[in-house]
Amino acid sequence: MRIAILSYEYPPETGFGGIGTYAFYQARALAKLGHDVHVFAGSTKPGIHHSEHEGVKVTRIKREGSINALLDNARKARAWWFQNRVTTGADAYEVLQKAHSKKPFDFVEAPECGADAMVSSTMLTIPTAVRFHSPARLIMNIYDTPKTDRVLTAFAEQLAINQAAVLTSCSRFLADEVTAKMHEKDPIHVIQNGIDVPLFDRDEGIDVFTKFALPRDKKIIFFANRMEERKGIHIVQRMVEATLAKYSDIAFVFAGRDLFGFMEKQILPWVKAHRLQNRFFYLGQLALPEVRALLKQSSIFLIPSLWENCPYSCIEAMTAGRAIVSSDCGGMPELIEHERTGLLANNGDPASFIQALQRMIEDDPLRQRCGEAARQEVEKRLTDVAIAQRSVDLYQGILDGRPMATESSGQRLQRTEQASRQKDPEMDALRHRIAQLEQQLSAVPGGVLQRFKKLFNG
Repeated sequence: MRIAILSYEYPPETGFGGIGTYAFYQARALAKLGHDVHVFAGSTKPGIHHSEHEGVKVTRIKREGSINALLDNARKARAWWFQNRVTTGADAYEVLQKAHSKKPFDFVEAPECGADAMVSSTMLTIPTAVRFHSPARLIMNIYDTPKTDRVLTAFAEQLAINQAAVLTSCSRFLADEVTAKMHEKDPIHVIQNGIDVPLFDRDEGIDVFTKFALPRDKKIIFFANRMEERKGIHIVQRMVEATLAKYSDIAFVFAGRDLFGFMEKQILPWVKAHRLQNRFFYLGQLALPEVRALLKQSSIFLIPSLWENCPYSCIEAMTAGRAIVSSDCGGMPELIEHERTGLLANNGDPASFIQALQRMIEDDPLRQRCGEAARQEVEKRLTDVAIAQRSVDLYQGILDGRPMATESSGQRLQRTEQASRQKDPEMDALRHRIAQLEQQLSAVPGGVLQRFKKLFNG
């Protein structure tokens, strides 16, 4: 099969996060399976640039043409996300169309976030798979963005979603959210993210203790993510304070971009004031080999995020066999089984995280058992080749006219509503009481119930 992957994010040049990491693993895995794979990605340098590595063709593009002039009003309205998506979609279409005219593609895969397929799915007839990672309609309200930008960005992403031949999601949680909150009516196939285990296990020869002046006699609690509220950075200070006060053999290490100055303005001054510089280390944004080397030397990996789908930070920690303490938000319970492959703390609750960290610190067998089970889980169901093969099977079914079965929109909504009721016994009791009252009122003559409902409804 000849497959195009559209992803502005793609390592190393534009591999900013989970989408770029997924595209990298997926492209290489598809090539391992014998498919002809061509990635169309963004570039930091003007022009069109071609390369090939590990069986994957890569075309990077950055054009300063007429489309940018048309976006002046968007820039004036601070609609930066929307501007990025239109530019990305137009650039991707330009290079994809030329490559397709020379040698046709069988299928196109693209993330919804970035709207990479917005133009190509409109202008070309290649079947397209749109994969949900982090839709603007679900996450943009977390950031300080104008309403105009949120509306336009959601519109741009929806164009590609509406024209997709098939929809996939990296977690069941996200598929449920898209169905319930974005009112998506088409089936969504859940295929989690995969990782190249041998590549991860490769020893890059990095001595993190020497390179970053870390203490060798401490258990390291490691956080590797963007320093932003969505990733829970605003609640870590209480965790750090309580943990370091109780355990002298613990050190915290943080790595990632300080996007909004939270680390610089709030946490680091506090660390300095309490003279904790020898037990708290902020390393800034690191290269991927450095992050992996730190993971392999850490004792506990910390994920305090408020919203996650199927994050690579967790999958890499699982692959490293680390004990994980994570928020129970979003798709995390689909990766971490509480007390078997890690510990889940209550979303946004520092006290719950402090308790979970204390358990992991004090219970050596628990740390080892969770780490080993997490690694086994990756080898069992999250390898890059296994994930790529599931994608190929899905795409081939579309091409053959026999699409694979999955939950319909109605079935998904029914399941989530049932799960919601099961999780909230107080609401169940309230619904039961309302039903009893309605039954009692129905027995009263004169249509009292009907008049009451009319009054209540305004």
